[in-house]
Amino acid sequence: MAKETKNTLRDSVYSALKAMIVTGQIPPGSRVTENDIAVRLNVSRTPVREAFNRLERDGLVTGRPRQGYVVTEFDINMFREAFEIRELLDGHATELAAAAATEKDKARLRAMLAECERLATIPDRTTREKFQELEVGIDLHRVIAQISGNAMLHGMLCGILDKCQHYVWTELLWLDEWKIARDEHAEIVDAICAGDASRAGTLARAHVRGSRDNVLRLLQAKSDYQNFLARAS
Repeated sequence: MAKETKNTLRDSVYSALKAMIVTGQIPPGSRVTENDIAVRLNVSRTPVREAFNRLERDGLVTGRPRQGYVVTEFDINMFREAFEIRELLDGHATELAAAAATEKDKARLRAMLAECERLATIPDRTTREKFQELEVGIDLHRVIAQISGNAMLHGMLCGILDKCQHYVWTELLWLDEWKIARDEHAEIVDAICAGDASRAGTLARAHVRGSRDNVLRLLQAKSDYQNFLARAS
């Protein structure tokens, strides 16, 4: 029981810290320390240290000796690279999943879609509730990769999804693409459940490309605005 409680706290701290980074509560480029976060979350430094170690492996922070951690700054080049790889991995994983999914797997995917729909109906949602829907949507892709049966593919895609999560949050929040994402996820799951590998893969790749194009517009607009301000000053 003590070990289970410890693991729950560890995961809770990791999730909370990750949410603060992905949603911009801790902005890119910020320096944070274990003590800062321990005080903020009202926990000891041990689970915070473990959370930072996991987030560094995720590529969301970089450790600096005796200076704490710096939150990764996301730029257009990193974005292009992450989504280019994600399209390849996600599409292939979805094709394999369509061929391998059991009835239990299909029920699990449908339950995740239902959870997204439930979260979407909450009136006046908080940032945390919106982030919960984002997490379920991202986890849907992780589960699909797990169903594919290819452990290496699953591990690689999970790593890429961690790096993409910040961009997906930006897309959903600023472009209000929540319903489109839910509808596209439903189509992908329907194709998997029907055993249509070709359609499932095509839908998954189109889903990633659509997200990429949306975020690219936002990043380019931000870059153009910054350049405009620089010229005007």
